[in-house]
Amino acid sequence: MSTQPSPATRVVILGAAGRDFHDFNVVFRDDPTHEVVAFTATQIPDIDGRRYPHELAGRLYPQGIPIVDESELTDLITREQIDVVVFAYSDVRHEQVMHLASACIAAGADFRLHSARRTMLRSTRPVIAVTAVRTGVGKSQTVRYLSQLLRAQGLRVVAVRHPMPYGDLAAQACQRFATHADLDRHDCTIEEREEYEPHIDNGVVVYAGVDYERILREAEQEADVVLWDGGNNDLPFYAPDLHIVLADPLRPGDEAAYHPGEANVRMADVVVVAKCDSARTVDVEAVEASVRALNPLATVLRAESPVTVDDPAAVHGRQVIVVEDGPTLTHGSMTYGAGVVGARSAGAAHIVDPVPYAVGSIAATYAKYPNARGILPAMGYGAEQVADLEATIRRAVDAGVCDAVVAGTPIDLTRVLSVPVPLVRARYELREVVPGGLAAAVRATLTVALAVAQDGSRVASLS
Repeated sequence: MSTQPSPATRVVILGAAGRDFHDFNVVFRDDPTHEVVAFTATQIPDIDGRRYPHELAGRLYPQGIPIVDESELTDLITREQIDVVVFAYSDVRHEQVMHLASACIAAGADFRLHSARRTMLRSTRPVIAVTAVRTGVGKSQTVRYLSQLLRAQGLRVVAVRHPMPYGDLAAQACQRFATHADLDRHDCTIEEREEYEPHIDNGVVVYAGVDYERILREAEQEADVVLWDGGNNDLPFYAPDLHIVLADPLRPGDEAAYHPGEANVRMADVVVVAKCDSARTVDVEAVEASVRALNPLATVLRAESPVTVDDPAAVHGRQVIVVEDGPTLTHGSMTYGAGVVGARSAGAAHIVDPVPYAVGSIAATYAKYPNARGILPAMGYGAEQVADLEATIRRAVDAGVCDAVVAGTPIDLTRVLSVPVPLVRARYELREVVPGGLAAAVRATLTVALAVAQDGSRVASLS
């Protein structure tokens, strides 16, 4: 029998600068029986052409790992004799996942999806995870709501956000945000600010980055409870004691049509049907029935997302451009968000279509995501996109068609751009239709878990 070692299994990981890096770190980084030849990139601009750095890739990858565009996948499989392709990104229709699987199989590679159990890390602290069936359902406002419940009981809460590493990956391995100055220091994009700034404004420290083992261990040092703030509709990176999943009645049927959102529903302890104040009753009921068919054991709750506008007088009777959260309009496939709801409630005379005034990357976004037409997506993955966003608004103002801007993004856009008309924020929070459901779920889960901390000392209990 030969004593020669078997050649390493050659792997490509399909990703979007998030789950892919995590799966590599947890499953492959220190495994000499598998060689990750490349990552592919989609959804996020300007990720391909870079490398996953050797500082994060580990001793088996002294040159790091290249990141190539997903369009090169089948050529890559053939050229590099790839054995296994691992799918590792989120908010994708089941049909699209299987189209990719078919392409890989035809090219000669196995196609793999990792289980949640395989990739979730365990914490020494209780973990509450908030995930969703689609992008833009209301995860972050739910995490903020939960943090207020927990802090009211005297508990230290830290939020850990799903990765958004759009800059220097090695420098972003483990990031801690406690102040607005931290956002500037880490040169955060609009997309990052949209997720981190509301936690900071809520008085909660938030961690994010690339190395989620390191992030978890640092967060545990200042937390009684870790809140996982999920991205897109991805699975949690940490094994949750309580898993809360948001479902969207404005997109009925999506809870069973997208990966890995359906898996989240099947794993959930609690499913919150959000936006009930904006949805048709028939759609709310359809989503509830679908959720119960997928997961009969889950507790199903209803919630609303009431929208308030900071300065209604600046909007009433005006022609307004509405800026919405970018990912919600792009791979989230929504046609509007809180900004439109707020503008209409404040009595805007007309919502201006920004498409004729779009420049650069904004125009390219409309070409790729035609559902976003009519609303301005807050694309801000880099300085060039922020400049294009500002220039689009200025062109509309110069044309005399825009008197004000209503921003439905979760951040204060005036911190990153300047426009010559009033910019009014539309804010939204979670409100339970029947109060107390989430508090009861948290209490039932954490009463025992919080009795003894990692070092054996007593901590505050829920009452």
